[in-house]
Amino acid sequence: MIQPPALNPGDLIYITAPAKFMDPQAVLYAKKHLEQNGFKVLISKNCFGNHHYFSGTDEERLLDFQFGIDHPDVRAILCARGGYGCVRLVDRINWANMLREPKWLIGFSDITVFHHRLNKLGVQSIHGSMPINFEKNTEAALTTLINTLQGSWPQFLLPSNQSNKAGIATGNLIGGNLSIVYSMLGTDDQYDFEDSILFLEDVGEHYYQVERMLYAFKKAGVFQKTKGLIIGGISELEDTDPPLGRTIQEMVLDQLEYTRIPVLFGFPGGHIADNRAIIVGKKILLTVSEEETSVIYLN
Repeated sequence: MIQPPALNPGDLIYITAPAKFMDPQAVLYAKKHLEQNGFKVLISKNCFGNHHYFSGTDEERLLDFQFGIDHPDVRAILCARGGYGCVRLVDRINWANMLREPKWLIGFSDITVFHHRLNKLGVQSIHGSMPINFEKNTEAALTTLINTLQGSWPQFLLPSNQSNKAGIATGNLIGGNLSIVYSMLGTDDQYDFEDSILFLEDVGEHYYQVERMLYAFKKAGVFQKTKGLIIGGISELEDTDPPLGRTIQEMVLDQLEYTRIPVLFGFPGGHIADNRAIIVGKKILLTVSEEETSVIYLN
């Protein structure tokens, strides 16, 4: 996998909104934070636009995103927020310059669409916080983002969880938003799950919808190919009346009943305040035991 170069003080970060319309104040807050950390920041032309649900027409959002890829001085592209809209652009974007001069793409939620494409192209990217979340993020979340951009990869040493499934595994870290990864199954951008470690997070789904997606993963052979599973924040879940009567942990472990892969619950990533940055496409060592639970990058 190609790893984009680390950023240095004075390097240019480009903020663009490829999906839902965006609150300008949140972008300006993120811009100030990044500048305080020594970076220059450029905001895309239509970042503050509003075309129905989106920040602009498909063409406007496409041109904004392409500008960031092709700009010779941009060292990282920070997506302003998710929502919905990236799938409308992914096949229209010319990704060639991401291979010629790789740069970090940062985002999560709907931006998982772009993580899929870059992973297929063999370029690493960052699943991390976006301007819409900066004001509410923990200090640790924003620090891991800055450190990761600068080439200082964090080690994640985590408290034990009684639902965890013990084991040790190495593999390329892939994944992101559960519903997006699910939506990409069977497409030309589907992740290569073979010998990978899969990270999943989501927000605002019904319990039964989460279980339905997990069944689809199992029936598609995903859990038979992966070497480990990391579950991040599955937040703001809704239930039915009467309730489904199952926890996320029960749903996940049921699908993995006849596998030996380690499972880590409660990783600090996703639609939560403590959304730590992780590198999609980077090889990691996952250790899950009663004594030690960790996620460590490997060279």
